Amino acid sequence: MNKPLIKLEQINTWFPDNKPVFGKPTSWIKAVNDVSLNIIEGECLGLVGESGCGKSTMGRTILRLAPLYSGKIKFMGDDISKSDDKGLKPYRAKMQMVFQDPKASLNPKMTIFKILSEATALNLRVAKENYLEQAVKLLDLVDLRPEHIYRYPHEFSGGQQQRICVARALATDPKFIVFDEATSALDVSVQAQVINLMKDLQNKLDLTYLFISHDLSIMEHVCSRVAVMYAGQIIEVQDSGSLFDTPRHPYTKALKNAVPIADPESGKELGILKGEVPKLSDPPSGCHFHPRCDYKENICVEKSPKVRKTGKNSQVKCHFHEELWKRGVLRYT
Repeated sequence: MNKPLIKLEQINTWFPDNKPVFGKPTSWIKAVNDVSLNIIEGECLGLVGESGCGKSTMGRTILRLAPLYSGKIKFMGDDISKSDDKGLKPYRAKMQMVFQDPKASLNPKMTIFKILSEATALNLRVAKENYLEQAVKLLDLVDLRPEHIYRYPHEFSGGQQQRICVARALATDPKFIVFDEATSALDVSVQAQVINLMKDLQNKLDLTYLFISHDLSIMEHVCSRVAVMYAGQIIEVQDSGSLFDTPRHPYTKALKNAVPIADPESGKELGILKGEVPKLSDPPSGCHFHPRCDYKENICVEKSPKVRKTGKNSQVKCHFHEELWKRGVLRYT
């Protein structure tokens, strides 16, 4: 493993829950709450969790597209936490994002050449007279033909539109790309094509990914490590194989048990996670997961667990992780 490309140190992204006419808000929506995490250069880090847990906000916060309430974000060793738009400009080209809905993220009035050229303008190493040549190269990277260059987004299928979004992200010669549910709006067969394309590009261009998804089967196939998010907090990070075979946190096991298995003779019943996802404006005391946990004790209600290292690049946030792991009760069955 290489050195960290991105270091997050106790970052918080809070939004006001109310807007008083005078004074400061009295309550906050804590979409990202006290998160510390390293993203290693060259890896694909998965970020998984239920809807509304703060995954997308965290991805946007890393790119400084969402407001950082407090904490530090270091990119390539430089602290970009307090940089304004002018200060962030040198880093914008190196950090890109591919959004969930390709149709909504492409300008319907612009040709593909115009879309790619607009992004290429951020890459100062490409001269303006070479924009067309560069656009054709980008289309070739994502397996689209040169004659598509003057078409409009609506003339492409969903999978092709997402490939164009990937090409646009690559136009700036980035080091880091956030994929925010980038395959969830696609058919299953098209998902596989886009995922294989992502893996090929990562190996070919030495890219680092943050892959946000709720699909655990994709996570196991694509990601080298996976971070599990719950109620705005990272509660477990492990390599993808260990995370789903022998998780350290009860929530991780609950997520895995809720994934349907395409085998009617397996005899496995679909796991249902009891309770509701807490409001980010009013999370539970202590461990945020304790109202839904089968292994909670009094300390879980009263005290928030500390983040504990379980390996060089893995961690867990649970009072009883070691005991539960040794007993094997969290092993996926």
